[in-house]
Formats: sequence, C-alpha cells, structure tokens
Amino acid sequence: MNILLIGSGGREHALAWKISQSCLLSKLFIAPGNAGTSTLGENVSIPVGDFEEVRKFVLEKQINMVVVGPEQPLVDGIHDYFLMQQELKSIPVIGPVKAGAILEGSKDFAKSFMLKYKIPTAMYQSFTEETITEGQVFLESLKPPYVLKADGLAAGKGVLILEDIDEAKVALDHMLKGQFGAASKTVVVEEFLSGIELSVFVLTDGFSYKILPEAKDYKRIGEGDTGLNTGGMGAVSPVSFADKQFMEKVENKIIKPTLYGLQQERVDYKGFIFFGLMNVDGEPYVIEYNVRMGDPEAEVVIPRIKSDLLDLFKHIAHQTLHEASFETEEQTAATVMLVSGGYPEKYEKGKKIESIDSVDNSILFHAGTAKKGEDIVTSGGRVIAVTSFGDTIFDALEKSYINADKIQFDKKYYRKDIGQDLK
Repeated sequence: MNILLIGSGGREHALAWKISQSCLLSKLFIAPGNAGTSTLGENVSIPVGDFEEVRKFVLEKQINMVVVGPEQPLVDGIHDYFLMQQELKSIPVIGPVKAGAILEGSKDFAKSFMLKYKIPTAMYQSFTEETITEGQVFLESLKPPYVLKADGLAAGKGVLILEDIDEAKVALDHMLKGQFGAASKTVVVEEFLSGIELSVFVLTDGFSYKILPEAKDYKRIGEGDTGLNTGGMGAVSPVSFADKQFMEKVENKIIKPTLYGLQQERVDYKGFIFFGLMNVDGEPYVIEYNVRMGDPEAEVVIPRIKSDLLDLFKHIAHQTLHEASFETEEQTAATVMLVSGGYPEKYEKGKKIESIDSVDNSILFHAGTAKKGEDIVTSGGRVIAVTSFGDTIFDALEKSYINADKIQFDKKYYRKDIGQDLK
C-alpha cells in the first residue's frame, strides 16, 4: 500500500514510525513531515490545509490510503472533500468526516452532545458577546477556580483556569471580543472538576472499536504543574489508577455512549477518538474530545501497540475492525519533551541540534525539527520527544532523562518531574 500521512509533529513521527514497520506498506509519504519522518519515508512539501495539492499528489502517486494526523484538516473537512470527488471517494481516509470532527472543533457542540447522550461531564453554559451579562451571572454561581474555554480550535491555548471572579469576568469579556480570534466568539464556561487527568484513546470504524493504551500527559511548562499550558511536556503509559474497574466505567459510561451517539447522529466516523478525562473520586468525567491522537501521548501510546497499525487502519476502512487482532506491550513507556527556550511564548528557531546519534535505549520522535544542509535544526517550540520503555515508570524515565541530557541545542529545556505524581 502507498500511504500519505498528513502532518509534521511528534504525533506524525510516531505514526510514521509505526506504519513503516508494516508488511503491508509499499511507500510512505509524509506531508509536510519533519527531519525525523524523512528517515522513514519521503517528505513532500504540501501544506496540511491544501486539499487541492493533496488531491493531485494522491492521484499522481497512486496513494491507497490517507492518514490524517492533526485536527485542523479534519475540522476543515478533508475526509468530506475526498468523498465528494469521484476520483478520490474510493480512497480510504483515516480520520472522521466534518460532522464527527466537530466534537473537537466546537466545545459547545461537544458539551451538548454529552448532555444529549448522558455522558458524564462538568456542568456548563455557553455564551456569546450578546449574552455576556448572563455569562457573568453564571460565573458568580460557580465556585473557584473558573474554567473558560474558547469554543473553536485555538492551538491548545484557548482554555483559561482562573481563581479570581473579577479576573474571570474580565477574561470572559476579552475572549468574547476576539482574544483567540473566531475561536472565542463563543465561550464555554464550566464548573471546575477536581481530580487527576487521564487520556484514553480508541480506534473505531464507526461500529466496533479497540481501546488503545491509556496515557497521562503533562501540559504545564513548569515543574510541579506550574506556569503556562503547552502542547505537552511529556507523557507516561500505562497509568496506575486506570485499573480494570475504572476502565470498565470509562468503557460503559463514556466510550459506548459516545459511539452510540455518533451512530444516532449518522456520523461516518473512521479513526481515532481521544477522551480527555478527569478521575473524580474514582468516577470518570469527560473534559474534552479530540478527533485524533494526542501529542505527546501518541509518543507513548503508539509504541505500546504491538499489532500492525496499518492492518488496523485497513480494517477500519472496510468496517471489519472487530475481526482484527489487537495486542499491546506490557512494559511502561515514558516520554520527555525537549522544548525551545521561551516556549510556549516567544522562542527562536534554527538552533543546531547535536548528539542525536549518541542516544541509545530510547526512541526519538521529532516534533519541531527541520533539515538545514547536513544539520538538523529546531523549527518549533516542542522539538524532540525522548521515549523509553521500562518495567516501571522509574526505569523508563531514567532512560529518557539520560538521553535527554545527551541531546544538545541552545536554550534546551525539559521538565524533570514527568510521572512523579504516579509513583
């Protein structure tokens, strides 16, 4: 099979790494990819949102399947675009149609969907600039901290958690007036759920599903979960508190009702569903849906999948996922993200990365890298994820930290407390 993988981050490198191991693979193309994916297939300089260029490339290279990594092209309807083109509609796309991608594309829709299908989530209301007064009244009815979420995609920056009611009211005003552009023209205000977070993933063909290894990621830039939110500073899998009893609750109260709801809404959903959960005294609540793999969770979840990922995708395309075998690695995986100095705010690009070849006992997943002549340089805030296996979280993290120290680039930073809360 000739595969086109769309995306350029650590998640896409992890997907490329796994797809490249499949005996079903003939040729792998990554659009646009990064310095890491270039070692596994052929990078092609097509922007993720240029559907017309994707169409031309798919036909030219006789692509047999398209795997979509990031959320934006899914929310923008790349799957629908394929279905509407006579010459493309027979080519499977792994990733939901637009009507499914709205689970991530609109937090207001996601919350109303959960309410409709009785999926446990935080109490909420949504507001626009015209209803800001009602929004401020609703804020007063809540206990701190106050959670405000931009309705649309905001590159992981559209969620504010504030302790002070006056700050929350000001923040609501700023968001509705365009702080996050069109994404915050509607703002979801919800009660704060106190607990510990967990990421759960499924692969589905719209009817049957496989539950992938769970993970816990670490979003804050600073140790001790302090500072600004980032795209993710590290992750571990499995997660100690996600035992059989808890995961049965997740499956029965969240996964099954979600898939039932999508079927009731007649949504053609083929791909990943990410459930961002909060464990509140042993009960799972949905914080958010994503319609693709998380990042950096992908860098610990995908390595723990022992089955042929491309074979699973093929079963998804044919809606025979129930027939596919599925095995996972028992060992723990832990990833530590190396980021550019200044991230998630202003940072410099183009820093030469050295000593990559000195790494052993770990897998490197490039997130923000590029080739510059013979050198590999930084090209993003999150640069490289260092993933390792071990019998325990401690064993896996020890390997990742040893190799995180080896890799060098100017103003490199990483958190040294990943997984400490789970020991």
